[in-house]
Amino acid sequence: MSIPITSVVIGPEEEAAVLSVLRSGRLAQGPMVAELERSFAELCGVPHAVAVSNGTVALVAALEALGLQPGDEVITTPFSFAATLNAILESGATVRFADIRDDFTIDPDSVKALVNGRTKAILPVHLYGLPADMTALTAIADTAGLAIVEDAAQAHGARVGDRAVGSFGVGCFSMYATKNLQCGEGGLITTSDDAIADRLRLLRNQGMRVRYQYEAPGHNWRLTDLQAAIAVPQVGRLAETTARRASNAARLTAGLADLPGLTTPFVPEGRSHVWHQYTVRIGADAPLSRDDLGKRLDEQQIGYGLYYPRLMHHYDCYTGHPQIGTDETPRALRAAEEALSLPVHQHLTDDDVDQVIEAVRGAFNA
Repeated sequence: MSIPITSVVIGPEEEAAVLSVLRSGRLAQGPMVAELERSFAELCGVPHAVAVSNGTVALVAALEALGLQPGDEVITTPFSFAATLNAILESGATVRFADIRDDFTIDPDSVKALVNGRTKAILPVHLYGLPADMTALTAIADTAGLAIVEDAAQAHGARVGDRAVGSFGVGCFSMYATKNLQCGEGGLITTSDDAIADRLRLLRNQGMRVRYQYEAPGHNWRLTDLQAAIAVPQVGRLAETTARRASNAARLTAGLADLPGLTTPFVPEGRSHVWHQYTVRIGADAPLSRDDLGKRLDEQQIGYGLYYPRLMHHYDCYTGHPQIGTDETPRALRAAEEALSLPVHQHLTDDDVDQVIEAVRGAFNA
């Protein structure tokens, strides 16, 4: 692709940090992991960040630390990556699906309608880098006595008011290679609860605090210092990275604002977007379909993404699953049919962004 949907660039700071780990001989979880945890906890304004092997493990570990049992229900969105669903299934809980708002995030009114005596947690997804309405969701959780697990895999550094995502409950972040903060594979869990943090550290290390003294059945969910070394320099650059993505997003929005049937993303008041993806909607009143636009972009060598072309539970492997509710979510279904993401990453030049705009406008005006 001439302009890819994402670009992975490893710079000299990361290279130097990895080399220092290699020369130290401390390759497993060590001082570099500790530094990543410290700096990310500070970024999120919480006392604890626990590094794990990937973002899916972050979700699985958070749910296990909360002690979910079969028959418990977790409310989440159906418009997300399957890791969200898979983690809940692995916990043994039943998944209930709330609908979404037009900003692609979970609708608190839909969540409230699903709360019942079996509900134990709400699991919002801060999709594409935009936080869910955590003010409303926190009020629902507080009233009903529910836990909150934030799927913040795409939202490093995003904020609601003066609080960072990951500070409203147990925050789960991915550091997969294409994320705004990445180390190839990795995850981070944030919490202000000392007991949850202690439980997470126990679970990730085979149930040990002291070697060969097992306190609980655990797992090998550790992150290596090699991976942490890639991520640590990026924490310090995250504000700069986010600002560049926001600038690219603003340029895209201005350039695509008047196209018929195309809806550009918006940021609700009181929430900050970190632009992991820039996702437009191609409605029924557009002069071309989403697939047609994709073909035109392919011809122009412009990368794009269909995140996510079907709702998670509409794939055959989930049909009839006893842990998956059959809640109707018409707005999420429509979003799955209309959403298309355009390049917005920090490595784009202004000329690149202008080329993306010209390609989309050319497709609409053909």
